[in-house]
Amino acid sequence: MFRFLASARLLLVGGALSYRALFNWTTPPMFIGTLLVGPLLQVFFFVFLGRELGVADDRFHLVGNAVLAASASCVYGGTMAVANERRFGTLGAVLLSPRHRVPLWAGRALPYVLNGLLVSAFVLTAAATVLDLPVPAGALPGLGLVLLTGAGACSAFGLALGALGLRFRDVFLVSNVASSMLLLLTGAAVPRDTLPEWMRTAGELLPLTHAADAARRLTAGGGLDGWLLGAELLVGVGYAVLAVALLALFERGSRRRATLDVM
Repeated sequence: MFRFLASARLLLVGGALSYRALFNWTTPPMFIGTLLVGPLLQVFFFVFLGRELGVADDRFHLVGNAVLAASASCVYGGTMAVANERRFGTLGAVLLSPRHRVPLWAGRALPYVLNGLLVSAFVLTAAATVLDLPVPAGALPGLGLVLLTGAGACSAFGLALGALGLRFRDVFLVSNVASSMLLLLTGAAVPRDTLPEWMRTAGELLPLTHAADAARRLTAGGGLDGWLLGAELLVGVGYAVLAVALLALFERGSRRRATLDVM
């Protein structure tokens, strides 16, 4: 019981302290401009572009880009949760800690899950209000669950990218490429049936793909698709396992090289 409480405290308190210390969008104008206004304008861009080109309808672009809005905080936040430890010189203290690594790193990703959920909910609400595309009240509980699952999967994806920060110097280049992949391959902004087969297959392995489809189904009046929700959850678990494995692998490699340097 004591071990469980200690791990829970490490997960929650450690994650909160890390979030306060490593969060790059610290000022309200930067937070609002980067995480709220930017994704909202992206929704309007794709809605009006879709109208002009006759690609899909307004709801397709609104819901898809609202789900995708979580990637701004989850991908870069998950990356910062690891890479900024190295950047600010605190990584050594973290790696010297005797605490279990799973709650240690999971706690650093948890605040960005909530951050992504907040951003997606705001963008969806604001865009639906401006574009006069109401969301059915009965869909809200399921929609909240879908957005939370998508944000969790995306944060795990970001943490896996952040693990590369233990080995590579410029990990944010990887994050920029990953964000572009999410925009193109998840079907959030581009209908997946217009993409080549290999792109559709790649999209199945990325976070937010199934969350976007499930959210569109809900806002169109359909029920919660358990298969889509389960697929999104499975993708998130896969990236979480990958993140923990990469962090453990690179940590062991760092310790090995440090031992050789001392010898």
